[in-house]
Amino acid sequence: MCGIVGFNGNHQAAPILLDGLSKLEYRGYDSAGIAVRNGTSNVEIIKAKGRLRILAEKTNDGKALHGTCGIGHTRWATHGEPSEENAHPHCSDDGNVVAVHNGIIENYQELKDKLVRKGYEFYSSTDTEVAVKLIDYYYKKYEGTPVDAINHAMIRIRGSYALAVMFKEYPEEIFVARKDSPMIIGVANGESYIASDVPAILKYARKVYYIGNMEIGHLQKGKVTFYNLDGDEIKKDLVEIKWDAEAAEKAGFEHFMMKEIHEQPKAVQDTIHSVLREDEKTKKKYIDLSEVGLTDKDIKNISQIYIVACGSAYHVGVAAQYVIEDLARIPVRVELASEFRYRKPILDKDGLVIIVSQSGETADSLAALREAKALGIKTLAIVNVVGSSIAREADNVFYTLAGPEIAVATTKAYSTQLIASYCLAIQFGKVRGELKSDAYKNLIDELQTLPDKIQRIIEDKERIQWFAAKQVNAKDIFFIGRGIDYAISLEGSLKMKEISYIHSEAYAAGELKHGTISLIEDGTLVIGVLTQSELYEKTISNMVECKSRGAYLCGLTSYGNYNIEDTVDFTTYIPKTDVHFAASLAVVPLQLMGYYVSVARGLDVDKPRNLAKSVTVE
Repeated sequence: MCGIVGFNGNHQAAPILLDGLSKLEYRGYDSAGIAVRNGTSNVEIIKAKGRLRILAEKTNDGKALHGTCGIGHTRWATHGEPSEENAHPHCSDDGNVVAVHNGIIENYQELKDKLVRKGYEFYSSTDTEVAVKLIDYYYKKYEGTPVDAINHAMIRIRGSYALAVMFKEYPEEIFVARKDSPMIIGVANGESYIASDVPAILKYARKVYYIGNMEIGHLQKGKVTFYNLDGDEIKKDLVEIKWDAEAAEKAGFEHFMMKEIHEQPKAVQDTIHSVLREDEKTKKKYIDLSEVGLTDKDIKNISQIYIVACGSAYHVGVAAQYVIEDLARIPVRVELASEFRYRKPILDKDGLVIIVSQSGETADSLAALREAKALGIKTLAIVNVVGSSIAREADNVFYTLAGPEIAVATTKAYSTQLIASYCLAIQFGKVRGELKSDAYKNLIDELQTLPDKIQRIIEDKERIQWFAAKQVNAKDIFFIGRGIDYAISLEGSLKMKEISYIHSEAYAAGELKHGTISLIEDGTLVIGVLTQSELYEKTISNMVECKSRGAYLCGLTSYGNYNIEDTVDFTTYIPKTDVHFAASLAVVPLQLMGYYVSVARGLDVDKPRNLAKSVTVE
C-alpha cells in the first residue's frame, strides 16, 4: 500500500520517477507527487489528486522538472482523505526536509502535539507530515547529520514506515529508513534507485540491496551506505533480481489481471518444477523439499499445522486444510493473520506455522510470523517475492514462481500458493507413511497435468464472457459449495466483489437453511461449485432449494456431470482432476467471471476502488 520511488544519478530524475510510479500504481492511486532537486538547495514539489496520469500531465511527463535527484510517491489514503494537500511528498515548514512515506505512524497525534508546542504548523491531515517535521526538529536540535536526525526520529515513532528523505544541505543525496514496510535499493551504472517493490526499478537495475528493519540507507550516485540504529555503518550484499523486466508489462493485454490469468499455466508449471525431481536410476518423479529446508525428520515430528494468511492467501489455507489433513493426516487450523496474535494463540511446541503471502510484506502476516517465532514454533513461509521480510524472517521458505503480480486482484499468485500447498501435502503424506507408492506416483502424475488443464479452461473463456455480460445488473451473488468447493467459493466471491463492486458472499452450502436462504429472491444469482463427487448431490439439493425461491442458478462442475443441466440455468465445466486439486481448475472460470463482469460494468479492473496491492499496514 502506497508506492515509493527514488533516483539519484546522472539523468533527469522526474521522468524516471514517473515511470517507476507507473509500475507501482497498483499500490495506491488516490494521489501522487514527486520532488526533484537540481543540484542546489532548491527543491520542486509537484502533487496531484487522482490517478498518476494527472501528475504526468501536470509535469509534462516530467520534462517540466529539472534535476537528477528526486523522490516520488503514489498514495493509498490512511490518514487524511485523498487530496493534493495530503499527497506526498511532504516538507518541513522551511523546506529543510522533504520526504515520502509508506506505512502508518500509530503515535502521530502525540508527536504532532509536541511539535505544535515547539512552533511547527501543519497543513495536511497525514501522519507523514508529522514524521517529516520530527526529523527536521531533531536535525536542528542536535545540529548533527541526517543519519543522526533520522535515528532520533525512528526511536520516537511507533508503527510502520518506509521513508525516503531529502535534506536541503545535502542536495545530491537521499536518505532512507525502514521498519516493517517494504523497500529495496538498486544500483547500476553509477546511479541509485529506491522502490517499495521490484517492478518500479526492474528495467533500470537488476542488483538490489534489501534494507533491514530499523536500518538507514544513505544514497549517493551509484553508492549506498547503510547504518544501524546506533549510527554504526553496516555491510550488505547485493542480490540479483531474476524476474524478466517484460513480466511487469501488459504485453498487449487490456489489463494486467487478464495477462496474469493467462500466465497461470506457466506459473503453476514453474512452481511444480521447482520441487519436482527425477531419480536417475528409476526415472521416477518425486518431490524434494530440501531447498525449502524441511527434512524428513522435521516432517515426521510435526504435530499440528497452523496456516496463517489474509485475503486470497487465507482462502488457499482453507483449501490446503482439506488437502493436508486428508493426504498427510496432520491436524490443520487455518487462521486469519489479522486475528492470530490478538487472541493469544496456544500453539503446540512441535507445530508448524505456515505463513502464506504473495508480497512477503503483508503487515498482519508478518506480525503473526513474529508471534510464532517468539513462542518458539517452527515457521515456513509460502512467498512469491524473494528477499521480502517474511521470506527473510521465516525459518524455511517455499518460493512460488509466479513472477511479478501487478493486478490488485490476485490470480497467478493464488494458483501457485495452491500448488505449494499440494506439494507439501503430498510429500508430508509420503514421509509420514500415509501415502503408498502408487498413490504418491498418481498424485504427482496428476499434478503435472494441471498447467495444460488450466490452459484449456482459459482457451474456452468466451462462453464465460457471454454469461458474465448478462450479470452486470446483479445486486447480490451467492457462491456455495461443500468441502474444497466451499474454499473455492470463498475465492470466487472475493474476486467478484473486489473488482465488480457487486455484493457477493460465499457460504458452506449446508448452512444456507440456517438463515442465509432468507436473502434469496427472484433473479438472485447463486453459483454452485460442484467438483467433489461425494458431496455433489447434497450441494445440488441446496441449489434446488434456492431455485424454488426464485434464484437463477449457475453450476461449475467437472466434465461428465451432464445431468446438472436439467437443474441449473447455466453450466461451466472444468476438466476432470483428482478431487484434491479441484481448486486449481475451478478457480479459473471464477476469476474470468469476475473479470468480465467488471469490464462489462465499465470499471478499472486493475485498480478497484479503496483497494491496493500489498497490505503493508494494519
